[in-house]
Amino acid sequence: MIIDTHCHLDAAEFDGMQTALVRNAQEAGVSCIVVPSVARTNFDSVRLLCEHIPCCAPAYGIHPMYVDEAMPDDLAVLREFLTQQRPVAIGEIGLDFFIQHYDRARQEHFFIEQLKLAREFDLPVLLHIRRAQDIVLKHLRQHKIRGGIAHAFNGSRQQADEFIRLGFKLGFGGAMTYARATKLRELAATLPLESIVLETDAPDMPPDFLERGLPNEPQYLPRIAQTLAELRGVTLEEVARVTTANALSVLPALRRSG
Repeated sequence: MIIDTHCHLDAAEFDGMQTALVRNAQEAGVSCIVVPSVARTNFDSVRLLCEHIPCCAPAYGIHPMYVDEAMPDDLAVLREFLTQQRPVAIGEIGLDFFIQHYDRARQEHFFIEQLKLAREFDLPVLLHIRRAQDIVLKHLRQHKIRGGIAHAFNGSRQQADEFIRLGFKLGFGGAMTYARATKLRELAATLPLESIVLETDAPDMPPDFLERGLPNEPQYLPRIAQTLAELRGVTLEEVARVTTANALSVLPALRRSG
């Protein structure tokens, strides 16, 4: 069985379809799905979905691309959810400097405050990082937390090694199924398998084998895992065994899900 460590199952594209999507994923070999929030406005939808579908596990956080809409008391609401609920992580949080008009200082403020919460509640984090690997690493060194997952990792080998040193696993998904993604595929092939977890980021990050325009789904994760197995020259069973152990190690609260 395989764990999908990052899937936005509450997305509008999946409205009313979640039970069927999870059933299809389980039939394909996916045992557990981590559902991160992106803003205060979907904390409740993530909570309700995960209460309704036991193999789904929630994470709560404010995504860097949503901080412009966030209110000062959103962090207080997040604290309440961390206190009252039982999330597996704080996420999806991080920095996104790819889109230029976003307020970098505001992003960093919310990121730092959520790292402080992760340390206070002793929770791992699910990191969103675009064009900000080194700055994220700087903040992680300053605010020592228990680790987590660098979602959709696309940095250098040196950056990968530093995330691993800081207690992080690296998330790989549909992007590595594209033959043109040579640097990412080299990382997937050469990093220690013990540092890798699998994810779909559904409905986003569609794999190469999916017809263009269709949303990604958690049921495709085993086929994505097969790509990782082929890149590394090992069996799918080995990839499933090790990446599942990795996910349970970095997100220990997952052991109560499923």
